[in-house]
Amino acid sequence: MRDFQTLLRDASERHGHLCAGQVLGVRMALRGLNELGVDTDREPKRVLAWVEIVRCATDAIATVTGCSLGKRTLKFLDYGKMAATFVDMQTQRAIRVVALDSARERARVYAPSDMERHQAELVAYRHMPDEELLRVHEVRVAISEFDLPGPPKRRVTCARCGEGVNDGREVIRDGETLCRACVENSGDSLILRVPIGTALEGPVMAQTSTRATPA
Repeated sequence: MRDFQTLLRDASERHGHLCAGQVLGVRMALRGLNELGVDTDREPKRVLAWVEIVRCATDAIATVTGCSLGKRTLKFLDYGKMAATFVDMQTQRAIRVVALDSARERARVYAPSDMERHQAELVAYRHMPDEELLRVHEVRVAISEFDLPGPPKRRVTCARCGEGVNDGREVIRDGETLCRACVENSGDSLILRVPIGTALEGPVMAQTSTRATPA
């Protein structure tokens, strides 16, 4: 497995800059993999990772584990939590790693007192002991066949919009097979599907919601 400094460099290059989130994500992923006893540099397809937030740390977790959305080895749960779960597909063991909120205040112990908060976190998260930075516990993850890497297990067509839907993401409503977007498209969907050239009243962002369904 690459060492911490190499992983941090690789993660920062991939993300575009070095920040506390990169340090945190690298440490979260390393701890999870260490608990599982897996080296993803040698076995890049052995682990699935679920991330629970869309922040800088997510890119670092992807860099360390080699997981990605396109390979269907990185999964997103929109919980808004700085947490990730790592599953060993050979043993089915799963480890969830959570970044402790208390680490933000503890950062002052490991950085100069006059340092700006984000910079202090960047410095502190490199050196803070795991027990002060992370909570780690073993969990059970039920993985659907539709969430496994590989080609689609099933593909259906939405009866309303005519678009294809892969891997069991369809919804049966009143006997119709529908995509989730059509089921939820009541004016406040994440994406408003309107013909090109149609004028929308008011800012587009005001007509969208933050609601999302985990894939």
